[in-house]
Amino acid sequence: MEKKIIFICTHNANRSQMAEAIMRSLYGNVFEVYSAGTRPTKINPITINVLKDIGIDASNQRPKHINEFKNIKFDYVITLCNTGKEDCPFVAGATKYIHKAFDDPSELKGSDEELLSGFKRVRDEIKDWLQEELNIN
Repeated sequence: MEKKIIFICTHNANRSQMAEAIMRSLYGNVFEVYSAGTRPTKINPITINVLKDIGIDASNQRPKHINEFKNIKFDYVITLCNTGKEDCPFVAGATKYIHKAFDDPSELKGSDEELLSGFKRVRDEIKDWLQEELNIN
């Protein structure tokens, strides 16, 4: 039976979407993967592009509110921003809670190149952290 994991961030527009797509790509055979936000908005197109750069198609993903998953029992609940942790400190039935805050790439300022570089940095930090934190090689 696959373990269920959900990534939570405020807007479910960047970090949690990246984590969902990366986790599904790397470990979709081990985990049933979800993401959600406490105040979901539109997914940033740069997020979709930087995932595509590493061979992950996230074009069918959509922003979701955490309430969509209130009847699912998760093995892992992972918050990726401090606001998400504060807004959603408890998910009923979850086995393990993990918090790791990453920079919000949508708050970056600069040229198109600088923004793209910042999104890629966050993407890579999330990917590296997931591989280390879950001890899956």
